[in-house]
Amino acid sequence: MQPQAQRAKAFEALHAAPGAFVIPNPWDAGSARILAGLGFKALTTTSAGYARSIGVTDYKAGRDNVLAHCRELAAATDLPLAADLENGFGHSPQDCADTIRLGAEAGLVGGSIEDATTDPAKPLYEIAHAADRIRAAAEAARALPFKFMLVARAEHYLNPNPTLGETIARLQAFQEAGADVLFAPGLESVEDLRTVCASIDRPFNIMRGPRNAWLTLDELAEIGVKRVSLGGMLHSAAMTGFIAAAKEAASGSFAFGKSLVSGAEIDGLLGKGTPKGR
Repeated sequence: MQPQAQRAKAFEALHAAPGAFVIPNPWDAGSARILAGLGFKALTTTSAGYARSIGVTDYKAGRDNVLAHCRELAAATDLPLAADLENGFGHSPQDCADTIRLGAEAGLVGGSIEDATTDPAKPLYEIAHAADRIRAAAEAARALPFKFMLVARAEHYLNPNPTLGETIARLQAFQEAGADVLFAPGLESVEDLRTVCASIDRPFNIMRGPRNAWLTLDELAEIGVKRVSLGGMLHSAAMTGFIAAAKEAASGSFAFGKSLVSGAEIDGLLGKGTPKGR
């Protein structure tokens, strides 16, 4: 397997290279190896996809399970692996720092911390506290013996009555606190995305693209996006096919089998994505 430091260098280089890159989200070792076999250069976990794969809803997997999942995926391929580390699995800056350290021990070379509290009555941390959490995470990342790409997520657009001004203020506070990459899921429009990218000086990650447009990777790069992740979309795509096929089978029909990817193709991709020497 590739050493963690070597993966970290490769991951950092992806962020420094021209243009944008796609960083897809596997939910188990098999999907990770298939994505590696398809030629992707880095992977990041999906909190929703992983949680649903073990039979719970998003944010219900817990830190111990998530870290075990990260360890499994880090061993599954030779690719750099980052992770959705939710809100750091705790409210304090120290919780965030501990989660970064534990994530690195699990094999990660990057990970995100978000400013969502998981409390519906007060869904976001105040900006100053949110920035303190990122600052602690950044200090923990800098103490590692390799470059750990820390992503700070501003979750404002996933809550009622978001404003672009507050989202930008949060992103700017997070970059000043030491985040390497910034992320604001849920942006509505191309115009909002363009404004955000012009307002920050760090690589920007978006999930798929703005809600009101389906843009290509080249179009997103032209706006200023560096990374495009897919969140739980690939897991949802797999579940879409699974549920449709199961419903058809329940009705007594099996015609879905006519359009399946062959087992030979799946096995071939698994083989390509398996770490060298295994």
